[in-house]
Amino acid sequence: MPLCQTRAALVLLAASCLATGAHAEIDALVRDAIGLQQSGQAQAAFDMLSSHEVERAGDPDFDTVLGISANDIGNYPRAILALERALAVMPGQARIQAELGRALFAVGDNQAAHTLLSQARQGQVPEGAARTIDQFLNAIARVEDASRSSVRGYVEGGFGYDSNVNSGPTGANVAVPVFGGLILTLDPAGVRRESSFASAGAGVAGRYVVDPRWSVIGGASVSARPNTSAVHGMDTAQADANAGVSYRHERHELILATQLSSFRYGSDTLRQTAGGTAEWVYRLDGFRQFDSYLQYARLHYPQQHLRDTDRTVLGTSYAHRFAGGQLAYGGAYVGREATRADNVDQLGHRLVGLRAGVQAPVSATLAGFATLGWERRLYGGEDPFFLVRREDKQATLNLGLLWDPAPLWRVTPQLALTRVESNSPIADFHKAVLSVNARRDF
Repeated sequence: MPLCQTRAALVLLAASCLATGAHAEIDALVRDAIGLQQSGQAQAAFDMLSSHEVERAGDPDFDTVLGISANDIGNYPRAILALERALAVMPGQARIQAELGRALFAVGDNQAAHTLLSQARQGQVPEGAARTIDQFLNAIARVEDASRSSVRGYVEGGFGYDSNVNSGPTGANVAVPVFGGLILTLDPAGVRRESSFASAGAGVAGRYVVDPRWSVIGGASVSARPNTSAVHGMDTAQADANAGVSYRHERHELILATQLSSFRYGSDTLRQTAGGTAEWVYRLDGFRQFDSYLQYARLHYPQQHLRDTDRTVLGTSYAHRFAGGQLAYGGAYVGREATRADNVDQLGHRLVGLRAGVQAPVSATLAGFATLGWERRLYGGEDPFFLVRREDKQATLNLGLLWDPAPLWRVTPQLALTRVESNSPIADFHKAVLSVNARRDF
C-alpha cells in the first residue's frame, strides 16, 4: 500500500482541496482524482490530472494528488517534479515528504530519500504510514550496506520433524521388469524413514569495495542436521565457500564467482561440487529488479564415480517489492546434467523449472511467506532395471513466518512439502518437514 493511499489520508486531502472555495470547479477535478485513487484506478487519476498540469502546476493540492498518482503507476520522474512543487509551497508536510522520499528511492537517490523519509517519520503520520516509512528506511539501509566494505556473520540452530529423512519410497516391495517382473524387497535403508532432528549452522560473508564500481566478495558456511530418533547413518552435513568480484554501473550489477561445496550423508562424503556463476542484476528502480544467471558445476560422487556429472543451469527471475513492504518474485530456469562416464546416459538428465514466492508483513516484527517450486527432469537413457526412460516431476511448497523478536535475531517456523512423481518406483516419494529455526546475525 502506498505511503499516503490509506482511505483516511485521502479523505483528509480531499477535504483540504474542497476547503478552497474560490475554485470549486477545478477543485472538483482533484476530488474526482482522489475518488479514482480510492477505487484503485491510479492510472485513470494520473491521466485526468496530467492533462491539466500546465495550468494547475504550483497548486499544492493538485500537485500532491498528481504526485501520488504518478508514484502509484511507477512514473517516478513525474512524481518527483509534482511533489517537489507541492513541498516548496507546503514545506514540512509529512505526507508529501514521504511520497517524495518514496519516488527518490525508486530512482536511486538514496541520500535524499533517507532525509525526507526521516523527516516524515518525525511528523504526525498514521500508524500504518509510519510502518511503511520504516520499511523504506530499512530498505535504504540495506542498499547502503551493500555499497560499503563489510563483514557479516551468523549462527543458527533449530529442531524439527521430517516424515521422509532419506527421500525413499513408501513401499518396500518393488517389481523389477528386467527380472521378468520379479518382486524384490528393498533394503530398509532405502525405504521411507521418519525422524525428528536438530540443526545447527554458521556462516560469514564479506565485501571489500575497491572503488564505487568494483568489489571483491566472498563467504563460507557450514551446517549439520543430526537425527534425534533411531535413524542411523542418515545425518547430513554441508560446507560451502564462494569468492568472486562484483561490478556495478548505474542500474546494472555483474557478479562473477567461484563456488565449492561438500555434502556428507551419514559418515561418507556423498557429493563434492566445484563450479562458478555469472550473474547479471538489473534494477529498474528501488522496487523492481531482474536477476539472470548462468551456473556451471562439476559434481563428483566419491563413492559412485559413474554418477559424476557436469551441471549447467541458465535462469532468470523478477522481484517486486511493494510500497507496503510486500515482496513477490517469480522465475524460470533450464539446464542439463551431463554424465562424464560413457554408456550411463540414464544417470544424466535435462531439467526445466519454475519458482515463485511472496512475503508480506503482518506487523513491524512479523512477516509471512510462501514459496512454490516445480521441476521436471527427463533422463538421458533407459533405466537398465526398470526398462523405462526415467522422468521425475517435483513440486515443493514452503509456508512459514519470519519473526524478529529483537535486533539481529530472527525465528523462522516453517512447513516444507515435497512431492516427486516418477515412473521409476524407487524415485517416487513425498515428504513433509516441520521446523523452527533461530538465527543471530553479527
